[in-house]
Amino acid sequence: MSSKLSSNLFSKPAIKLSRLAELLEVELEGDGECEIEGLGTLADAVPGQLSFLSNPAYAGQLAATRASAVVIEEKFRDACPANKLISSRPYASFARATEIFHAPEKPSSCIHPSAVIDPSAQVGESVSVGPGSVIEAGASIGEDSVIGPGCIVGAACELGESCHLRRAVILYPGVRLGRNVQIDANSVIGADGFGYAFDGEKSLKIHHGGSVRIGDDVEIGAGTTIDRGALDDTVIGRGVKIDNQVQIGHNCVIGDHTIICGCTAIAGSVVIGEYCIMGGASGAVGHISIADRVEVSAMSLVSRSITEPGRYSSGTGHMKTSRWKRAITRFQELDEMANRLKGLEKLVKKD
Repeated sequence: MSSKLSSNLFSKPAIKLSRLAELLEVELEGDGECEIEGLGTLADAVPGQLSFLSNPAYAGQLAATRASAVVIEEKFRDACPANKLISSRPYASFARATEIFHAPEKPSSCIHPSAVIDPSAQVGESVSVGPGSVIEAGASIGEDSVIGPGCIVGAACELGESCHLRRAVILYPGVRLGRNVQIDANSVIGADGFGYAFDGEKSLKIHHGGSVRIGDDVEIGAGTTIDRGALDDTVIGRGVKIDNQVQIGHNCVIGDHTIICGCTAIAGSVVIGEYCIMGGASGAVGHISIADRVEVSAMSLVSRSITEPGRYSSGTGHMKTSRWKRAITRFQELDEMANRLKGLEKLVKKD
């Protein structure tokens, strides 16, 4: 096996292409005896690797790829010189291939000597707890879960089976995770929300007594924070995928299978429907709702509720600074211009 094949996590014992086609439920065209040992991009793949094409912008790379096989749509069949796996959804098929070839870290089921576990905590026999981690009183951790190094599982937290806290994850007391919840490094779940009341002289902290409930099959990226509810819980639905460095405020409800991209900030008490997408660095002001199957484009601000499915954007496209300054000046004059236009329309109607 080449050094390229062994240098990433997408390498396992070889799988015959015919078997891989069965696992991915796609059509095979080519040598079913070809052995696939890992995954790679069209540009950098080497013999023994599987690649894919889902974005037509990369179609020009097909002719020169060294990949042994490529997952493609029917329309690119003739342009591909390698073995072909024909799929109506190449990106989804390739995602399934990553699951087949991925070799995730799976520590043996053991408790590191430096871990601190309260005697009242319930830890499954097949659970792994890494060095320096703390499991507080009354916590419950389901079978086959992995608590990585430096994590803190707060008092009375509940983790379902097959959860994985990777490194330095903090769960504040009372947080509840479903099955197969994956949380990446340095994420904080269940800290107090940003709630204050002004008494005329100073801001008074609103102490938060709710918690955070996270459904099955949720993935949360590195450095993400999800605040606990003030009275009711903050709720993350089943199958939600949250990117790195996302902020979700207190009492938010995120619907099943919604995707929240990196650096998004969602203020408190926002309700987001199912199968939504919040683009990178987007935001939502507090106390609004977003319907099912809404896509908010990158760097957009949702400032009022959205009641119908569809794609929504805000802000302006980039341009040279000199033009942008002139455009902003015109933008500030729009209200005055609109009033003048209304006046002219009235004059025309009189005539």
